[in-house]
Amino acid sequence: MNVALRVVTVGLRSVWSGALGLVYPPTCPGCAAATADPHALCPSCWSRMRLIERPFCQRLGIPFALDHGTGTLISPRALADPPVFARARAVALYDGTARDLVHRLKYNDRLDLAAVLARMMASAGRELLSETDCLVPIPLHYLRLWRRRFNQSAVLARGIGAIAQRPSDPGLLARVKATRSQVGLSRSARAANLQGAFRVPDAARPRLQGRRILLIDDVLTTGATANAASRVLLRAGARSVDILTFALVDEANG
Repeated sequence: MNVALRVVTVGLRSVWSGALGLVYPPTCPGCAAATADPHALCPSCWSRMRLIERPFCQRLGIPFALDHGTGTLISPRALADPPVFARARAVALYDGTARDLVHRLKYNDRLDLAAVLARMMASAGRELLSETDCLVPIPLHYLRLWRRRFNQSAVLARGIGAIAQRPSDPGLLARVKATRSQVGLSRSARAANLQGAFRVPDAARPRLQGRRILLIDDVLTTGATANAASRVLLRAGARSVDILTFALVDEANG
């Protein structure tokens, strides 16, 4: 494309974007209030986001109330019950605006929110993304996928992969057991519910060997799902497994 044509093309795109902005002014993905920029949260919704910042547990990503100094910080929960995965990171605690965004994406078919969540997850997971070979979304069983029509984790993985320039391979992990909903189950019941739920397809095993995997999901609760998936991936030949989610349930503080 020559310079003149490129200038014309960019100009037309700018005019088109401006026209769309007049017809469909940008709104906050959290509450639909008017905003200055597309996909930007309004001040009210930002104030209801408890973003996770350092210091936090290096294994589980749980924020600490106080800065305990330098060195590797490990939470009592991670020491008492070490996760199968190496590290977990999340954007925010699972309440307020973060919970609303997840629910709208997951249950209200608001696929337009995936780009907003993916951008924030790519930022929060920069360290993990720089060290991973491949993104793998937590899969849904085919019956649940049929009812929901899309896997929110796969949509997020594609968005994050595009931002971080990392491949996403949903075929590396399959959900072969139709488990009951995890909502309301205790930690031990969640783990039991997920026994035998995941499998690495035989055809995918060669692609997995020696690779550093980053699991993608919307919410990390007790870690039972991430542990079950990580265990299967590691046994099948993955070099390491981390997990990146949008939200994290802080069990210690409700």
